[in-house]
Amino acid sequence: MEVRKIGIIMNGVTGRMGTNCHLERSICAIIKEGGLKVNDNLTLMPDPILSGRNKDKLQALAKKYGIEKVTTNLDDVLKDPHYQIFFDSSGTLQRKGFVEQAVAAGKAIYCEKPTALTTSEALYLYRLCVDAKLKNGVVQDKLWLPGLRKFQLLKHQGFFGDILSVRGEFGYWVFTGEHEGQPAQRPSWNYVSQMGGGIIADMHCHWRYVIDNLFGEVKSVSCKKATHILKRYDEAGNAYTCSADDSAYATFELQNGIVCQFNSSWDVRVRRDDLFTMQVDGSKGSAVVGLRNCMAQAHSMTPKSVWNPDVDSDVNHYEQWFEVPSTMNYDNAFKVQWELFLKHVVLDEPFSYSLLEGAKGVQLAECSLVSDEKRRWVELDKLEAEV
Repeated sequence: MEVRKIGIIMNGVTGRMGTNCHLERSICAIIKEGGLKVNDNLTLMPDPILSGRNKDKLQALAKKYGIEKVTTNLDDVLKDPHYQIFFDSSGTLQRKGFVEQAVAAGKAIYCEKPTALTTSEALYLYRLCVDAKLKNGVVQDKLWLPGLRKFQLLKHQGFFGDILSVRGEFGYWVFTGEHEGQPAQRPSWNYVSQMGGGIIADMHCHWRYVIDNLFGEVKSVSCKKATHILKRYDEAGNAYTCSADDSAYATFELQNGIVCQFNSSWDVRVRRDDLFTMQVDGSKGSAVVGLRNCMAQAHSMTPKSVWNPDVDSDVNHYEQWFEVPSTMNYDNAFKVQWELFLKHVVLDEPFSYSLLEGAKGVQLAECSLVSDEKRRWVELDKLEAEV
C-alpha cells in the first residue's frame, strides 16, 4: 500500500478552536489512526507544520501533540512544494493577507469561518482562488454533528411531511472573568467589535449553512442585536468595555416559505437539552435536534392539547417523543470535513463547501447587522459562483 504524505500548513492554530478542533481532534486523530485510508492501495497521511508568530507557543503545542515542524517564517514554508494545503485559523481580520500569500504560492486553501467581516472581501477571497484555479473550502462543521445527521435521516425518509417552521436556541452563560474561579470561557476579543468580535459575525455564518443545507435558501432576515453585558475582564484580569453584540434575535424567511427563528446568546443560562437545540415542525412530524441527540414525535403520537391555565394538565408532553437511534459511528464533525477536503485536494473528489459558501455566511451576518441598524427586513442578493 502507498502511504502518501500530504503537507499541510496549519496557520494560527494556537487558539482554542485551532488547537482543539483542527489540530488535536482532526489532523492528529487522522495520524493516530494510521492515516486516511482511501482504498486497499492508498492511504493519505497528513504531514502538518505549525505556523504562527509566537515560537514558544508553537513549540509547546508541537511537543504536546508530537508535531515535528513549526515555523514563524510563513514566506519560506509557502515556497516548499511539499505543502499542498494552507489552513488558516487565525483571526478574521488577518485572514485576507494570509490567504493572499498562500494563493500566490499556489496552495489549496481551507479556512475557518467567518472568512471575512464583509461580503465583498469574502467574495474576493473566493474569486482569488478560482482565478488561480486552486481548490478551496470553508469549515462548516455542524453539518456532521450526530444530532443533525439523525435529523437528515428522518428528513430523507419523509418523516416530516411538509416542513413548516424551525426554531433554534443557541448559547450559554459566558462568565465575565470578574470573579476568581470563574474565568471567561471565550477570548476577550469576541466582545470587541474593532477586533472582529460579535455573536452575529460568529454564529450567523453557521446558521446560513445549516439552514441552506437542511431547509432551503435564505431569502431575507429580520434581526435585533444586543450587548447585554457591557463590562468584562480580559485574560490579564483588566476590565474592558464591550463594544460587540453578545446576543442576537433573528427571523429568517426562506425562498420556499419556511420560517426559521434563531436566538443566539452568550448571556443565557441553559435549561434545555443541549447548548444548541433546534425544533423542526412539519405536517406529519416534529423533531428537537441537539448536538448529539434527536428526539422526534410523529403525527400519530401527538397528544390533543387543550388550553386551560386553571387546571394542571394531565398530559406529559415529554412522553410521546422517541429518541432517534444511532445508526452508525459518528466521527468528530471537524475531522469528517477534513477528510472530505483531503480527498478533494488529492483525488479531485467533489467538495460542496467552497469559499463561496463561506461568503454566503458572511453575507447573512452582514445583512443581519444592517437589519438591526435599519430596523427592517433585509433581502439577501444571490451570490453567483461565476467570476
